[in-house]
Amino acid sequence: MTTLFQAPDEDARSLAASLIQNARFAALGVIDPATAAPMVSRIAFGTAPDGTPLSLISDLSHHSRALKENPACSLLVGEPGPKGDPLTHPRLTLQCTATFLRQGAAGHTEMRDHYLITHPKSQLYIDFTDFAFALFTVQAAHLNGGFGKAYTLTKADLIGA
Repeated sequence: MTTLFQAPDEDARSLAASLIQNARFAALGVIDPATAAPMVSRIAFGTAPDGTPLSLISDLSHHSRALKENPACSLLVGEPGPKGDPLTHPRLTLQCTATFLRQGAAGHTEMRDHYLITHPKSQLYIDFTDFAFALFTVQAAHLNGGFGKAYTLTKADLIGA
């Protein structure tokens, strides 16, 4: 079987890292526990000091409940520019496993302080008891760098970038 994916190179790794570092929101795909159907939500997006993707989400959200049932999920980062065909703009799909970092847990205060640097408006709700950080451990990544530029990346590719 022929693959359309190219071997990751430094340009692909750098583009993937840039998409992660510059994203302030993402699409989160989960499995709805009630129906077993896929569900997608827009979430705030950031990274931990070590580069791990994360979000601050409420226990009241449907996607938070879905992640507690099944931590396997997918994130899409990268937005089309103001002009041109949206499919020519780069985007990155991250296949992940989610874990939660709750208030009072070791490292939460440091994560809170770090998150507020890039998401200052979250100051309004970051200390509400129903909010926790969802940390997304990347299992694999799929980069579409534009027309004819498709790559499958490993966690090591992303860390190396």
